[in-house]
Parts: sequence; structure tokens; C-alpha cells
Amino acid sequence: ARAAVDPFAAQKVACETKMKIAIALCLSSVTAFVAPPAAQTPVALKATKEDMAALAEANPDFLGSSLGLWDPLGVLNLDFWGLGNEGTIGYLRHAEIKHGRVAMAAFLGYCVHSTPLVSGPHLKLPFKGYTEGLTPPEQWDAIPLAGKLQIFTLIGMLESYGEILDVHYCNGGLPGYYPPIKANRPELWFNLFDPFNWFDENKDKVRGRQCEINNGRLAMLGILSLLSEAKVPGSVPAITGLIPEYAGDPMAPLAADFTFF
Repeated sequence: ARAAVDPFAAQKVACETKMKIAIALCLSSVTAFVAPPAAQTPVALKATKEDMAALAEANPDFLGSSLGLWDPLGVLNLDFWGLGNEGTIGYLRHAEIKHGRVAMAAFLGYCVHSTPLVSGPHLKLPFKGYTEGLTPPEQWDAIPLAGKLQIFTLIGMLESYGEILDVHYCNGGLPGYYPPIKANRPELWFNLFDPFNWFDENKDKVRGRQCEINNGRLAMLGILSLLSEAKVPGSVPAITGLIPEYAGDPMAPLAADFTFF
């Protein structure tokens, strides 16, 4: 017997396709993703160069409103490691968000470690070999190699946990999304994002994501300005004389312990 044919099958497929396109257009302004409850799954989206232009123009910062899309090297047209153009764009968006987050932590860390509360005398030394009065880069150099390796190990663990995604950002996942990791392993007692559930999930996430992107870009400029002024006094006129000189190499984090050159 011949199987029954649904006369409305083509219309159903067309309707589903239109719904997917509408969802993608509504969410194309996402620049970072605030972690949802664990039961939810990120919506798979693809991004093109045209989507990036729309994102840039929708960003209310000065660059977004004046320059729009700024891609002088044309990287949005490239294909990294065979990911395809859309996969490459997803990788680049995720990388920018992640670098911005790291830069924000680095800038605040530099400021905090410049205060007497951290760089001053301590009743109990924070690590073996600690010396008071050191600048933030000098404090890093003073940390024993074993301590630095522990820090890098923790960073690597968090990085690997962040790659375990239902939908990877190179395959249509949301760039900047970091999955819940609490209880995935015995040592994971908290989630990396919002470990104490302090944040309101009902707030305006689109505006929050734009703020995160803008603050991350500013922080990248900020931490590089601090390191540049410390290494080459006078290279950043706005803060000349405010940042102590650093004799080491900020681009060689383990140079105080060993070097291959």
C-alpha cells in the first residue's frame, strides 16, 4: 500500500524555516551570553559578515555609531582551520568576548595590586618569597614557579570546561556562553558565572551584553596602556609618571624562572 502523503508538508517546512530565520534575526545582536539555567540549551545560530555589520551599527558606543563595522584586515572573510566562514566568525566573536573578560580582570587586578593593602606588609606572607613594595608585574615575577604552574593549570581546567557545549560557538552556538559547571566534577562547587545566584535573569540581557563588549574593549586598551607605560616610560602620555617602571618582560611571564632563549 502506498504511504499517505501529507498535502501540507511543504507548507509546514516553509513555515518552520521562516520561524528559524525570524529567531536568528531577533537574536543576531547577541554579543555575549549570560548563563541560563542548566535545563536550557543554547539556541543554534549562524553569523555572517552582514550580521556583524548589523551588530556593530546597533552597538551604542562611539565606534559603533560612527564607524560601524571595522574590519581592516578582512578577517571576517577568512576560513580558520577549515571551520568555514561562519564558524570562523563564531570563533572570532567568542575570542573577543573572552579576551575582554580577561582584560577586565587584569586591569582591576593591576589596580588592586598597586595599593598598599596588597603590595604592603603582611602579617602572613601570601606566598614564599614575597617582598613588599613590588609593582604588580614584579609581584608576578616573585611568585615561585610551582605557584605559577598551579595558576596556569586552573586556567586550563576552566578553559576546557568552557568548551564542553551542547552547541559549540563555531557550529552556531552563542559566542561568549560559558556553561554551568557546578557538580560536573567533585572539585567544582560553584559555577564560574554567578556562583552565588545574585544576578537577575529577567533583566535586559541585550544591553548587558553590549556593555560587556564595550567594557572589555576598553579594558584591553587599559591593561596594554599600563604595561606599555611600565615598560617604556612616557609611551602613554596620559599616565606618564603614574606607573612605576618595570625592568622585566611582560610578554614573557615565566622569564623570571627560566627561558628557552
